[in-house]
Amino acid sequence: MKYSIQTLRQRKSDHSKFSVVAAYDASFTAAINQAEIEVILVGDSLGMVVQGQSSTVPVTIEQMVYHTEAVARGNACGASQALVIADMPFMSYANTEDALANAAKLMRAGANMVKLEGGAWLADTTAKLVECGIPVCAHIGLTPQSVNKLGGYKVQGRSDDQQQQLLNDAKALDKAGADFIVLECIPKSLAAEITQHTEFSTIGIGAGCDTDAQVLVCYDMLGLSSSPAKFVKNFLAEGEASQAPSIVNAFIAYKQAVENSSYPAPEHEYQ
Repeated sequence: MKYSIQTLRQRKSDHSKFSVVAAYDASFTAAINQAEIEVILVGDSLGMVVQGQSSTVPVTIEQMVYHTEAVARGNACGASQALVIADMPFMSYANTEDALANAAKLMRAGANMVKLEGGAWLADTTAKLVECGIPVCAHIGLTPQSVNKLGGYKVQGRSDDQQQQLLNDAKALDKAGADFIVLECIPKSLAAEITQHTEFSTIGIGAGCDTDAQVLVCYDMLGLSSSPAKFVKNFLAEGEASQAPSIVNAFIAYKQAVENSSYPAPEHEYQ
C-alpha cells in the first residue's frame, strides 16, 4: 500500500489516527515499511542524532537532499510505501524564492512534502509553495531551528497570550493551504483546540493524545537516546514490542499505541 496525502487527510474525518517516524536512511525505511507506518519524516534532527551536533542549525540543504534520496530509495522497495516528508533546514526558506528553489531540490530527491518551521509569517511562502504543486507540512510550538532565540528546548504556549498566538498561527497556515502541521511541546489542551478548529491534520510530539497523528524519532523510540525527552517512550523495551523485541515489532507496537490512543499517555504530556 502506498500512503498519500489524500488518504491520510481523510483519517481526520474518520477519527482514525496515523503514525509518523523520523528516519534518515534506507535500512530504517525498510523496517518502517514492514510495520506499515504511514509517514516517514526525513528530519533535520539528523544533525543531532546522526551527526552529533548540539542542534539542528548546522544541517544544510545538501545534507537533507542526501538523506531524502536514501529514504526514497529504501521506500521504493517496500510493499508498503510511506509518505515522505523532508525538512527544510535552517535559513533555506528565509524568503519565498529560496523556499521554492530548496523545496524543489527536496521534491526531486524523492520527498512528497516539505516541512517548514514557523508561524503566520510563513503563510505567504506556504501559499506559494502549494500554488507551485509542493505540499507543505507546517511546524509550530517548539521549533528547534529557533533554539537560540527561544533560549533552549522549552515547552511553548504556557501563557494565554502565547496560546492565542499559536492558535492564530495554526489558522493562518491552515488557510494558506498546508496539509499537515507538527505541534511540538505544547500543552495538551492547546493541541486539542488547534486540532478541533483547523482543517489540516495535526501531528503531535509532546502535545498530548488528541492530535490526528504522532511523530517520534526512530532512535528515540528504540531507546538509543542518552537523555530522552518527557514525551519519548521506548517501544523496543521488553514488553513493549509485540511478540518479541525487534525493531520492526517496536514500530508495530508504536503504530498500534497511536491508533488506540494509549500513546502518548498522561506521563508524556505537558499541561
